[in-house]
Amino acid sequence: MTDPFSSAGAKAPPKPYTATEGRREIRSFVLRQGRFTEAQQRAFDELWPRYGLDYAGTPRDFDAAFGRHAPRVLEIGFGNGEALRHAAAHDPARDLIGIEVHAPGVGRLLNALATDGASNVRVYHHDAVEVLGNEVADGSLDEIRIYFPDPWHKKRHNKRRLVQPAFAALLVRKLATNGRLHLATDWRDYAEHMWDVLDATPGLRNRAGARGHVPRPDWRPQTHFETRGQRLGHGVWDLLYDRDS
Repeated sequence: MTDPFSSAGAKAPPKPYTATEGRREIRSFVLRQGRFTEAQQRAFDELWPRYGLDYAGTPRDFDAAFGRHAPRVLEIGFGNGEALRHAAAHDPARDLIGIEVHAPGVGRLLNALATDGASNVRVYHHDAVEVLGNEVADGSLDEIRIYFPDPWHKKRHNKRRLVQPAFAALLVRKLATNGRLHLATDWRDYAEHMWDVLDATPGLRNRAGARGHVPRPDWRPQTHFETRGQRLGHGVWDLLYDRDS
């Protein structure tokens, strides 16, 4: 595989999703790549053909990608891949698709999956909105997970948050009937924002009732983001929604 960050013949870094406000484009995330280690680069070079899915902008045959037909779980913004790795080991009957724009986290997960010998995970290094909109068939996902998205906690930045009405409607389209949407945040203000958006989204039903949340489910491991938040005195809110028929 070619080096994804080389200047010759390489695939370009992912284009951030933007929402247009007037003539100004608003990014829903910022690429804070951090230090990209040699081990992470080797992961892209050696393990991407095994675990990676190159964005093509056309509907994806996931049965062919995984070599089987199984229930599918999509995790958006998997960070360093802790939850995705945990799910791969503890839920082998389901196929897991991860999306992350930050290359160091992708490289770290690729190495972890190889160490574990995982076979039920595939990874995109691309923008989640484009992947969902163009590569994932409507009604094809049994679960979507969004754990600790960037809270954009300054009020003037709230419009950059990933969870917005149009995005929520897209999630509903991609979920199968009775499919599940699971979100977690350690920012109370973002939890309030999620309730404002998701409780009002047609096709979603809050399992805990309006503006309700649940204890951390067994399938979500406690991540370093959660540990950090608790150390800072933050609470943690897990929100579970079911897609109505």
